Amino acid sequence: MLPTLNLTGDVLLAERVSHRLGKVRPGDVVLVRSPVDPRKSLTKRVVAMGGDKVTFVVDPRNSDRVRTITVPRGHVWIQGDNIYASRDSRQFGAVPYGLVEGKILCRCILMCIVASIVCIKRTPCSPMQVWPLDGFGLLHH
Repeated sequence: MLPTLNLTGDVLLAERVSHRLGKVRPGDVVLVRSPVDPRKSLTKRVVAMGGDKVTFVVDPRNSDRVRTITVPRGHVWIQGDNIYASRDSRQFGAVPYGLVEGKILCRCILMCIVASIVCIKRTPCSPMQVWPLDGFGLLHH
């Protein structure tokens, strides 16, 4: 998820309710159980939902060849923000919606005693978007 998230050290605020209510949409950053290694969780951006068509560059390092597919119902298409170094749906295909474990709300930046919250979405963050903390958990990325 570079450059949005660092490889290590980021603390992410995630909630584990909205995916159960069908509130995950394209553009959301989600926590997903890896379809390749179920012991691992991935942090990726949802690009398309079931029934949507998605066009992607098959191998961005070596060619400009693109492919268009329709995401199967009950699945999501996830991609990392770093197109050149991300292992995502371009390699393992659409992910069953049931593997989505949560939605990342923001990255917490801790500086000494002062903590500020920077939202991952492209819209400004207000305190009302992250409080109260009922049903939320902190994840170390």
